[in-house]
Amino acid sequence: MLNIFCPHCEEMRSEEEFHAHGQAHIARPEDPGACSDVEWGDYIFFRDNPRGIHHELWVHSAGCRKFFNATRHTVTYEILETYKIGVKPSVTEASVAAAKASAEGVTA
Repeated sequence: MLNIFCPHCEEMRSEEEFHAHGQAHIARPEDPGACSDVEWGDYIFFRDNPRGIHHELWVHSAGCRKFFNATRHTVTYEILETYKIGVKPSVTEASVAAAKASAEGVTA
């Protein structure tokens, strides 16, 4: 079982209290009426499904009921960070790759 840190409650809670809502940082079109059916369909239905680092939208449904973002590794299921909506993630694919390269350079 995972323990997830809620950035609003500022405490670790059981994963049973949370619910994932899909990919984070999806920008809604400014004028949906001006979108073609293809553009609107892409916005509604198509999401990234990477192997590795992924930013997701979560809600603390059995707690404070507030939404937040989480950075999760899709292979290991490890949650690397949680952060409030409107804040940029500190963990990205590039930052993980840079840290790995730095560690390999130190040990080599």
